[in-house]
Amino acid sequence: MKNLRERDESPRKVPTHEITYCRLRDMILFGQLAPGQPVTIQGLTAILDAGMTPVREAIRKLTAEGALELQGNRRVSVPQLTGSQLDEIAFARLTIEPKLAHMAARRLETKDINELAQIDADIDQAIATGDVQRYLLGNYRFHVTLYERAGAPILLSIVHSLWLRFGPSLRVVCGRYGTSNLPDRHTEALAAMRAGDAEALARALREDIEQGIDQVRLSLPA
Repeated sequence: MKNLRERDESPRKVPTHEITYCRLRDMILFGQLAPGQPVTIQGLTAILDAGMTPVREAIRKLTAEGALELQGNRRVSVPQLTGSQLDEIAFARLTIEPKLAHMAARRLETKDINELAQIDADIDQAIATGDVQRYLLGNYRFHVTLYERAGAPILLSIVHSLWLRFGPSLRVVCGRYGTSNLPDRHTEALAAMRAGDAEALARALREDIEQGIDQVRLSLPA
């Protein structure tokens, strides 16, 4: 029989409802559910291979986060961004994310920069081959990996919420225009990291975010 210490050191089993939430969140974040596309709750249980209870709980949480909206008739959909909503997201992202980058700059170690450089190399490959899904995943990983080094969990949780609202529309842009003109100021960001220049890093992230926001704005209905 294991003693208490051995039990405490064993890996934590992730609850089913948490796994279901993360999988549905990623479907939204990376555009597998298109904005405005209704999907039945029963359909989600099949896609996620999960029971009705964890799916309903995931929908409840994501609706509270603004990433889903109820349509009635047991259907949900990803909201379509309006121009005014994009303005709010732009303000929040351009305020918070460069600040996180600035905070992270002084905490980055060589191994962190090498990890970010490897993620960026994968992004470059995705852009070159037109792999939209790989680009979206890599771009998200680059930003979040950098922001995690800032040691500011409250700001990071806000960023996660903003990306949930923004990500599906970026996926629409990718599907419409391909990967050739997607935002990628990561080369400048990496150079700033290696130089230990927090101001330059924050500036590169701001320009990267602005580029993505401008492209999404062009894709919104007139």
